[in-house]
Amino acid sequence: MDLELQNVHVLITGFYRSFLAYSNVDQSIPGASGGIGLETTRLFLKQGAKITAHYNTNATSLDDLIAEFGSDKILAAQANLSSEDDVVRLFFKANGALGPVQVLVVNHAISPPEDEPVVSMALERWRNTIDTNLTAAFLVSREYLRQLEFASDEGKAKAAIVFVGSTAGKYGEAGHADYAASKSALMYGFALSLKNEIVKIAPKGRVACVAPGWVRTPKKAEKLKDPVFVHRALATVPLKKPAEPWDVATQIVVLSSTRLSGHVTGQVVMVDGGMEGRLLNKGSDEQGLETL
Repeated sequence: MDLELQNVHVLITGFYRSFLAYSNVDQSIPGASGGIGLETTRLFLKQGAKITAHYNTNATSLDDLIAEFGSDKILAAQANLSSEDDVVRLFFKANGALGPVQVLVVNHAISPPEDEPVVSMALERWRNTIDTNLTAAFLVSREYLRQLEFASDEGKAKAAIVFVGSTAGKYGEAGHADYAASKSALMYGFALSLKNEIVKIAPKGRVACVAPGWVRTPKKAEKLKDPVFVHRALATVPLKKPAEPWDVATQIVVLSSTRLSGHVTGQVVMVDGGMEGRLLNKGSDEQGLETL
């Protein structure tokens, strides 16, 4: 099926290295240059779209796609999305290379690996997570809308923003309230406000969100080898398996397509295998449970 994405310019955010102050573990968060973002980029390119793939520090995983599809179809562009000037520069570079951005996919995020309850969470960690996941999403979305104001009617007809949220934004996540709060704000308060604002600029413009549960990305590969972890992670998931990056990428592309989703806006598509919530009581916690 033709998704009518031929030559549509899509900007995908997404690759961060952060929180090294909190951990010796490499905190590379898959974005346009890894995991979900890489699979999404590949799928858009196969549909004939043009891609600006944003990265923060490393774009080497994009090399094969650039070699396969050509620099006239994909641009790797560096920016610190927490900087207003960098965001403006990112769009200027994208527009100059591939034409006006028509679809925005906000895929970047960080999440410190350490479980840190709110009672002991450092303000620095909270601010860094919120700034990276939420404030940067605001800056990118704002610049996209500002550019959209000057787009042609044809360009505005394809306008769409797709956010990548998380099941943590719906259910919360103990020990990661910073990440859960940033995703919840993105998925609901921010996205639902934007879907009413974008139409003032582009009458057919749409805003939606894809919210994955556990996904088999390179970052999660080691954890998903642990059967105890897998049992806990999938304990309330009827499909009893993590998603593949492809599962998330297809939903992003579908929501970006006016052909398939032209009357879909303000929706959060949960790509979570049917998750009903998180297992709260496990191991020693179960000793305090009452018998029903």
